[in-house]
Amino acid sequence: MSGALLVAGTHSDAGKSVVVAGICRWLAREGVRVAPFKAQNMALNSFVTREGDEIGRAQAAQAAAAGIEPEAAMNPILLKPSSGGSTQVVVLGKPHATASARGYQRMKPELLPVVLEALEDLRRRFDAVICEGAGSPAEINLREADLANMGLAQAANLPVVLVGDIDRGGLFASLYGTLALLSPEDRALVRGFIVNKFRGDPAVLAPGLADLSRRTGRPFLGTLPYAPGIGIDGEDSLALREAGVGEAGGDVLRVAVVRLGRMSNFTDFDPLLCEPRVALRFTRSAAEVLAADLAILPGTKATVEDLSGLREAGLDRALAARARRNLPTLGICGGYQMLGRRIVDGVEGEEPEAEGLGLLPVETVFEPEKVLARPSGVAPAFGGVGVSGYEIHHGRTSRFGGEPLFVSDGAGEGCRVGAVLGTSWHGVLECDGFRRVLLRWVAEERDLSWEPGDFSFPALREERLECLGDLVAGNIDRGALLRIMEEAGRKEEAGALYPS
Repeated sequence: MSGALLVAGTHSDAGKSVVVAGICRWLAREGVRVAPFKAQNMALNSFVTREGDEIGRAQAAQAAAAGIEPEAAMNPILLKPSSGGSTQVVVLGKPHATASARGYQRMKPELLPVVLEALEDLRRRFDAVICEGAGSPAEINLREADLANMGLAQAANLPVVLVGDIDRGGLFASLYGTLALLSPEDRALVRGFIVNKFRGDPAVLAPGLADLSRRTGRPFLGTLPYAPGIGIDGEDSLALREAGVGEAGGDVLRVAVVRLGRMSNFTDFDPLLCEPRVALRFTRSAAEVLAADLAILPGTKATVEDLSGLREAGLDRALAARARRNLPTLGICGGYQMLGRRIVDGVEGEEPEAEGLGLLPVETVFEPEKVLARPSGVAPAFGGVGVSGYEIHHGRTSRFGGEPLFVSDGAGEGCRVGAVLGTSWHGVLECDGFRRVLLRWVAEERDLSWEPGDFSFPALREERLECLGDLVAGNIDRGALLRIMEEAGRKEEAGALYPS
């Protein structure tokens, strides 16, 4: 086959990313060479490709669903909100500019050709490309220079399917209102609707679906049931989840992740959500941070600004108390930089220099060129277990004492002093061996009767993608979806929005 499709949503977090991943997995099972695409992604949750390019984490997960390696063309523009109301604009995997909201709007005309060429490149190499919109296609204040929703659909002649989240309520008004706000030209590209997260009796829903189809001339292509726990990596803080206790019996290992204002790559902690008898909290409470068995300072896109906010909340004193009491504490990327003595930042923030928390003998100097890498090594202090991850940072951190947390190609990475650990590598908790030995160490330090689970996190991710493929295959009119994809943007009015 040869086809393409744009999956839009009535609002952010309506289920676009999940639907795209499910369609990709279903098509891949059918032997179709399929690729995901998102023209513009605003996310602090990103991923590094093998080529050393930075893209949205959701597109990496969608590529996994398609059974292919992620690449920059799948997310040509990534927006990363920074301090002071500015946003870093990443183009084809590399930092391109820093802009305000208005400044970025002015940049869009020059970026549209980049987006269209990336999409066309994928369409030349794959049988099908499943595109994901951004936010809502009915953001009428942004339509003029739009390159992610209907602007992309018009420029690339893409048919559009609109996803609505019924779990939040207002489904029919959201679908109808979205369609009503589109211009006649944009409206003509919308071919049908998909209902997401339905919990109830289909017979009760059916009359509403039939009525809205009659009013709009668009069919409902399927209703996806509510299926908690099988989503893909989230793009922003809307996707943050916290873990209760998975199994009864034995001690509970309490993990507190400091909720920073510009927290990035929070999927670092997804493996902990899967661990039995782990209670994970994202928190700004100094008391919770001090009481936790393991406290984690996560990554951030605004290290100095978030460090200041951390002090205002009294979290610096809680982390210092943890170090004095030899309580396990882990800093990742920006969190690692905060644990050090000094941060010199001429790139991300407005403050050129800041004093760190002084809990690790390291200093960080920011450079304009971003480090983007997929390193691997071993953890000498944890039995030499293998570990791998990915790096996304402007800061270069130098160690002046302690011991390296990891060793990679003969060089030390990160730092450990007593129970305080730090690393520049994201994703290390996804490594089953390292996660288990780290959590066992925490349990021993805290005198807990606790053992990690024996599950494989990579296998669990794959299982979730299979479930998404099952959801699409079992609940979507696949024949209708294929026909829409194969028309690849034929401009034909599907029906009057307000029939007489």
